[in-house]
Amino acid sequence: MKILFKKTVLIALTAALALAGIPLVSVSAAGANDLSVPPQGELTNERLERIWARQLRAYEKMGRTKEFVERAQRLIDRASQNGKDISAIQAALDAFEDAVKDAKPVYESARGIINSHQGFDAEGKVTDPEKAKETVKQMGDKLKEIRDAMGGTGKALHDALRAFREANPRPEKTPTP
Repeated sequence: MKILFKKTVLIALTAALALAGIPLVSVSAAGANDLSVPPQGELTNERLERIWARQLRAYEKMGRTKEFVERAQRLIDRASQNGKDISAIQAALDAFEDAVKDAKPVYESARGIINSHQGFDAEGKVTDPEKAKETVKQMGDKLKEIRDAMGGTGKALHDALRAFREANPRPEKTPTP
């Protein structure tokens, strides 16, 4: 049971780090003859709704950093108790925590954009395309500010965890006869 818990925590931590490293903007290409995609400058209501939903998901993920940091610290504490060298991971986690503190005011200021959701109704449907475009732009700017304030510390923490796992692989289970 203890091994299952450890694996679950490690998988959850890895998944959270992987999600933290994903860019918040996706890019897709259409074929030369694909007329279903609007020109680059034209934002349809459907596209605005998808962008808004993606921005809300990204904001929500960013709000879970406290739980993530706590799980990472528990993992580090257990590794330390087992005599493992955790200095690189601890330094990366400390830098991540400092960056989260720096980004917190920007994160909180984005809440006002979400609460007002100008141009969108409560379900995320466009009610006023012009206001929706402005809201999406403002939210995108806030998310970029948060990413800039984090300064790549999420990726650095992910890399430190990966290096630790490579240096300290889990012992193989011995089959029981």
